[in-house]
Amino acid sequence: MNNNSNFKSLSLGQQLAVKYFSAAMLLFCAQMVFGLVAGLQFIQPDFLYQTLDFNVTRMVHINAMIVWLLFGFLGSVYWLVEDEAGTELVGYKLGNIGFWVLLTAVVIVVVVYLVVQIGPGTQSSLWFINEGREYIEAPRWADIGIVAVMLIFFYNIAATFSKGKWSGISGVLVLDLLALAGIYVAGMFYTTNISMDQFWWWWVVHMWVEATWEVLVACIMAWGLIKTIGASRQIVTTWLYVEVALMFGSGILGLGHHYFWIGTPEYWLGVGGFFSALEPIPLVAMLVHAVYDAGTKNLKVTNHPAFAWFIAHVFGNFLGAGVWGFFQTLPQVNLYTHGTQWSASHGHLAFYGAYVTINIAMFYMAVQKFRGNIDMGSNIQNKYRWKTSMVLLNVGALGMTIALLIAGYEQAFIERAVGGSTWSGYFAAQSDSTFISSMNWRMLFGVLMTIGTFFLAWDLLTIGKKNKEEILKTA
Repeated sequence: MNNNSNFKSLSLGQQLAVKYFSAAMLLFCAQMVFGLVAGLQFIQPDFLYQTLDFNVTRMVHINAMIVWLLFGFLGSVYWLVEDEAGTELVGYKLGNIGFWVLLTAVVIVVVVYLVVQIGPGTQSSLWFINEGREYIEAPRWADIGIVAVMLIFFYNIAATFSKGKWSGISGVLVLDLLALAGIYVAGMFYTTNISMDQFWWWWVVHMWVEATWEVLVACIMAWGLIKTIGASRQIVTTWLYVEVALMFGSGILGLGHHYFWIGTPEYWLGVGGFFSALEPIPLVAMLVHAVYDAGTKNLKVTNHPAFAWFIAHVFGNFLGAGVWGFFQTLPQVNLYTHGTQWSASHGHLAFYGAYVTINIAMFYMAVQKFRGNIDMGSNIQNKYRWKTSMVLLNVGALGMTIALLIAGYEQAFIERAVGGSTWSGYFAAQSDSTFISSMNWRMLFGVLMTIGTFFLAWDLLTIGKKNKEEILKTA
């Protein structure tokens, strides 16, 4: 049975999910390549200077990450919606149009980024070239396209659950998807007051990542545990509700840790410092309770790669978003660490632990069904591939995190504490041997992580093929 017939054997929602997963994996590889180029330019600033400048490679690296994670999330929800609703996907054709619109927009935006690297900021450039706002640089026409695709996505999922059946997971998911589309609008206008502009800009940068995305992955996690280990729906749903309740405090009020130094009222110092590190707690509790519950019922996992990545997600989320975030969330500490590599250390581990891992878990869930529901347990062929990719990705991510943390600590001490946030302090920190060594180590671990990414792509393309061939021969 070839890949085409495998694809056609899937339901409509799953077919759409495979398209999103495929695009996500390609963008993941692109993100890693541009990350390597940016890392090398940080060490050797002359590399590709005035051909592909650092500000462009960094921008494409970060934007590719945001977009591929979004593709992965959309694919994950399309994959689970029919199973959770008990009916076929509503609006498949509209959803397919949304996929091609989003993919086309991403390609055009990246090409424009690479071709038009410098130029004046005008109304026309804001609409068609680059909005010029960090992390959400996409021009205005692309912003409108993203919101339109999110609304299509919301309709597909809400209508499917309305046609089928509702559950605790589906109710939380649909409400979260509405917020996913609505909050992005906060980044589609700007003001001439920089404090006010930053106030709304952080709604997108923070609220997408630390509110709507966290709830979204909690829904995916809940469904994934039910399917991989037969966890109790009552348990995972209970912890999902706890996650939502905490999100009102930790995810929304935790926004305040971005408001420390942009000219907002002083009360944000206390509010932001207190609420920022709570959101991963219910996810850890959900996994521990679910595994314990399944263990009392003779736990049997039929998809080892997916389950391993679910575990990596929970503890990666707790470490990256929780522990590493708490390192610098108190205003007394953040005064010295904000804008240093300390922030980059938190960002790398938080995105990897909270979002990369769960997308990879869902990739393996999809591959198992794509191969005909084969057993991907201990007897899977060439298991070294998924294990190698997992080791390389985890070691690479943790290594980069620690290297950046050391560099950030050095910056906080030399540039901020000793240098008093002066230009002389900045250059002294940048030229310090510890900082340079840390950047070299960051590059090394980035290479390991990139190798792991391509190992992952290889494994996803081949895992289960030999097992299925053996099954067909004996049939």
